[in-house]
Amino acid sequence: MSEIFGVIGKVLTLIGSLGLFLFGMKLMSEALQKVAGGKMRNILAAMTNNRLKGVFTGLLVTTTIQSSSATTVMIVSFVNAGLISLVASVGVIMGANIGTTITAWIIALLGFKVSLSFLSLPLIGISFPLFFSKNSIRKSWGEFIIGFAILFIGLQFLKESVPGINGDSDALNFLSTFTDLGFLSILIFIFVGTLLTVIIQSSSATMALTLVMTYNGLIPFELAAAMVLGENIGTTITANLAAIVANVSAKRTARAHLLFNTFGVVWMIIVFPYFLKGIDMFVQQRHGASILNTNLTPEEFESVKGLYPIGLAIFHSSFNILNTLILFGFAPLIAKIATKMVPDRGDDDEEFRLKYINSGLFSTGELAIIQAKKEISSFGDRIERMFAFTQRMMWEEKPKKVAKLLTKIEKYEQITDNIELEIAEYLTKVSEGEISRDSSIKIRAMLKIIDDMESVGDAIYQLAKVVETLKQSKSNFTDYQNKSIKEMCSLVHLAFAEMNASLEKEFDEVDVELAKTLEIEINTKRNQMREQHVEDLKEKKYKHKLGSYYRDMYSINERIGDYIINVSEAIQEYQESE
Repeated sequence: MSEIFGVIGKVLTLIGSLGLFLFGMKLMSEALQKVAGGKMRNILAAMTNNRLKGVFTGLLVTTTIQSSSATTVMIVSFVNAGLISLVASVGVIMGANIGTTITAWIIALLGFKVSLSFLSLPLIGISFPLFFSKNSIRKSWGEFIIGFAILFIGLQFLKESVPGINGDSDALNFLSTFTDLGFLSILIFIFVGTLLTVIIQSSSATMALTLVMTYNGLIPFELAAAMVLGENIGTTITANLAAIVANVSAKRTARAHLLFNTFGVVWMIIVFPYFLKGIDMFVQQRHGASILNTNLTPEEFESVKGLYPIGLAIFHSSFNILNTLILFGFAPLIAKIATKMVPDRGDDDEEFRLKYINSGLFSTGELAIIQAKKEISSFGDRIERMFAFTQRMMWEEKPKKVAKLLTKIEKYEQITDNIELEIAEYLTKVSEGEISRDSSIKIRAMLKIIDDMESVGDAIYQLAKVVETLKQSKSNFTDYQNKSIKEMCSLVHLAFAEMNASLEKEFDEVDVELAKTLEIEINTKRNQMREQHVEDLKEKKYKHKLGSYYRDMYSINERIGDYIINVSEAIQEYQESE
């Protein structure tokens, strides 16, 4: 019984060590995103369809923020926005794959050659004043240093919890049953690397575990390299699973990532023995010892084990660099295959899904707010199109087309409810994390905006129902009424255009004066129509039933104008709160 508890304790210690490492990595990555999120966005936004520039951009961004997942999220966002093409995104993915190898070098050079764990607590002590600073940038740097320290504490625990060559012989015996199967062993450990990355949801954490296992002599260098190949596939499966609930562009980008990494693993398997011999020769020339020699005594192993992490870092980087060089010219083909793998199902597939927020690819802090803001801008475009459908309904004479438009508006109304709910939940989730004061104010403004936009959707649906009832009654407005309704709708269209133009800008750059002027004009028009309506009823120019339809038309349009100006007022409140 005590042996069972002992095994459970060892497993939990290993998981806890890995969790501490992951937490440190996450804290580092999120802190760097807060510091550099806007700059990284500007770099990506400025990128053209030049694939070479895309590779260097992906490398720079991923190296800076230490998260290929965050880079992928930004790539998907900009593909959706039309700022970069799918082909250009493939170039960024190639660069991101090279950038993510920096993690292995940091761990190999600092985590094994230099023991930073004894410095971790002093580093946390130094950074604590920064952590409690009111300045958001200083606070983010404090979080980064704390994350860096926790990462190496976790790595130290990981090294101690993974059994060594002189330690747990049962673990060594268990693994040895899979290490002597020749080529099958390589495939098994590729699968293990893939599976671990999917389970842990972090290729960096799996890489750290692989480095520790080979450093402790638990697996030979050859099979550790096979695990690294598996990690390259695993990280793409994570993105593809996340993209299941995303839109077509996100799916295509995820598929392109999968194709790129999988093809790389396939060609590497073919040349695997020769490639490893080349790395071994390089290490021997530099350090005078072989990393492929498995016939070492415990004493000999202790003297050379520090070379294994370095060898794996060299393998990881050289593989990804070579894979990029080989496939660089095939980026258009990869994009074409990804497009065929995820065909566009038409308007419905794109129209009624969130475009920028992908729950499975949840980003952190500042980047998440950027995505939410883009989603709100897209929301504004949707409700403007929804309003245009009611105008088409108004002047459409064929009953079948009227019914089809009403069905579309009903669907849009349901979607506006869902979009408002999903964006609100997303923003609430973001606000629960560590964000700057400016971001907190911006989130409050966004929550007000989406509430009013959802109300616009409800009002448009009510307007469509009035039009439907009018059509069914076989009634017709007078020429003056038709003219007045067209003028009112034109003003509302202008208000929509101004609202959406404001939503595309940074909130602090928005001028709300034109929006206020349009609101006054809409109210003035409503008053004119109401006064004339009362006069026309007195003169019995039309029946009360037709008059009620007319009154509903100008009243609902004016209400839509009220909700639109509320959006501008929410932006103004944000500006005044800065």
